[in-house]
Amino acid sequence: MTTADYKTLPVFRRSLTAKVRLLIFVAVSLAMLVADLRFRYLEELRQGLSVLTYPLQMLASQPTDFVRNASIYFATLAKVQLENAELRRNQTDVAERLLRFERLEEENTALRQLLAMAGKVKTQGVAAEVLYDAPDPFTRKVILDRGALHGVEPGLAVIDARGVVGQVTRIYPIQSEVTLLTDRDQAIPVQIERNQLRGVMFGTGHGKLELRFVLATADVRPGDRLVTSGLDGVFIPGLPVAVIETVERDTDAFARIACKPIAAVEQSTRVLVLGRQVLPPPRPQAEAAAKPGAEAQDRARRPARGRNRD
Repeated sequence: MTTADYKTLPVFRRSLTAKVRLLIFVAVSLAMLVADLRFRYLEELRQGLSVLTYPLQMLASQPTDFVRNASIYFATLAKVQLENAELRRNQTDVAERLLRFERLEEENTALRQLLAMAGKVKTQGVAAEVLYDAPDPFTRKVILDRGALHGVEPGLAVIDARGVVGQVTRIYPIQSEVTLLTDRDQAIPVQIERNQLRGVMFGTGHGKLELRFVLATADVRPGDRLVTSGLDGVFIPGLPVAVIETVERDTDAFARIACKPIAAVEQSTRVLVLGRQVLPPPRPQAEAAAKPGAEAQDRARRPARGRNRD
């Protein structure tokens, strides 16, 4: 029998309908599900198929994972950039606030020291702030933010929290000019705190001071502290002025004494303009000693007048 012959048989000419084949497949599937559910017959087959299909699953999930990871990355990057910008702004604000607090603390400390110095001198004064240096480069002068309207007068002494800074030399309605202690034209009478030896302090124009009119044989040592003597009637006695640095005793009659200012003369920003020094009244002993002399002079005049009349 040939191949063409068996195809012509009635048995092979009949084929299963689609519904029958569907029912057969459904029945086989249900049977396999029940068998796997109750007897775990397909567990090994499932594991083997999962191993075989794992690379395909990974390959198929790559585009999805890439898109998801990319979206997460860019979202995280944008968030981090925003947080970084916010942190930078906060850092800038904190730095500015810290700098402001440091400046306020420095000003507060300077004002406290200035008030402490004002309490020591026991003299009325006007607190002032240094605005800027005078435009003349050959002098050592500064401009204050207080003037005639605030009670500032020419000749008043100016101090900071450490000691003498200078003297008011010119006034305006709301400003005043101060000649610093280191100016070459500035001079004030001083004395050595250790032994009350007097001299005159002059500025050199270069940030230093020079004590003049002190004999070469005088008891002067490096490290001696100089204070105002008050003989000029401007600076009250006892204000710190300078410290002696070097003493040169040449053949001249006077020693050459270099000094360093105690106050921050060219760096001070807060100063105190002291009021005029009130000179004390004459001592009672001096008045009592002067009275007998005056009475004797009167008695001497009276007889002379009588003799002249005769």
